[in-house]
Parts: sequence; C-alpha cells; structure tokens
Amino acid sequence: MQDRDAQERGPHSGNQVRHSHPGAVPSDSRMLTNYLADIEQLLCEQRWDAALREACDLPQIAVALADPQLRSSSERVKRWCGKWVRALKTDSEGKRLERVHRVLCERLDHGDGAACESVPARALRRLRLHRLTRTLPGGFTSEHPAAADAQGAGEVEICYALIAAARRWYANSACRDAQVQANLARLALLH
Repeated sequence: MQDRDAQERGPHSGNQVRHSHPGAVPSDSRMLTNYLADIEQLLCEQRWDAALREACDLPQIAVALADPQLRSSSERVKRWCGKWVRALKTDSEGKRLERVHRVLCERLDHGDGAACESVPARALRRLRLHRLTRTLPGGFTSEHPAAADAQGAGEVEICYALIAAARRWYANSACRDAQVQANLARLALLH
C-alpha cells in the first residue's frame, strides 16, 4: 500500500482531520483517493449515473474494509451512513444531509438481498482496480458542477455527500484501523 501525506491533497480536499496525537496526520490510501477522484471526474464530465453508481458503493466498501471477511450488510451500511453521512453540520447542511441519508436508506431497503451479509465483490473489484490508476493532474474546479434537472441535482448532492463522508471516515477512523489497513493491503496484492 502506498501512502502519502493527507496535506498533499490541498485545501479543497474536503478532508476534516481530527488529530488524536499532536502532529499526527493520517495517511491516505492511494486506492481510495483514486476512487474518489474518479467519482469527482465523472461529476465534472456530467456523467451523473456513473458517478452515482460509484459513489453509492462507498458505504459498502467502507463497511467491507472494516470486516475481517470483507463482508457487508445493509444494516451495517445504514449504520455507517448514519454515522458518517449525517455528521454534525449547520442547520441547513444538517437538513440536506438528513435528506441524503434518507434517500440512501430507501435505496438500501429496495436493493437485492437487503438483509443478508455478503462480500460486495463488484464494488471491491472496482476499488482494487483504482490502485493501478494515476491521480489526474489538479484540473478540478473547487466548485461542484450543477446538474440541469432536479434528478441530476439530487444525484450530484448524494455523490458529494458520500465523497465527503468517505473522506471523514478515512481521516477520522480508517487510517488508524488495523483491519481496514490490512484489507486495503490485501486488495492491493490481489491480481
């Protein structure tokens, strides 16, 4: 696993780091960083459906990475979303994130095998493939692209909420979680 300083990503990364030790800065997973950058690139290209599909896999990926058998279930994904998507924000931001959380839970309730525990193989395979990609040069704007219609705007909102949640989760928890780090290393070694 190749890591680099979280500060190298720049001020617009959306990463809100909580330091547990003075001077400690969490490292980044290249796979996860590239996965998130690819979602942002899809959004910049206005490929809403593809971006939403990739972003909606983030909670499953996070839950699976924290599990010794790389398993995930809808209940554990809902708990993850409740903790990381609904982070404490201002009133308007809190209402927006609550709406995003509700939409995600509804999607989970209507998905295949909602209650069973399984390995999200497709999502983990796509994450693993991102270890081979190079990070794009910093050509992204700091502003989020706007969708022309209401459905597209909702999809963009969900994508950015999930990207921010994944960054918070990694910076505040996963970067110091031995199981997550072991699973990331395991995925990096698979061919």
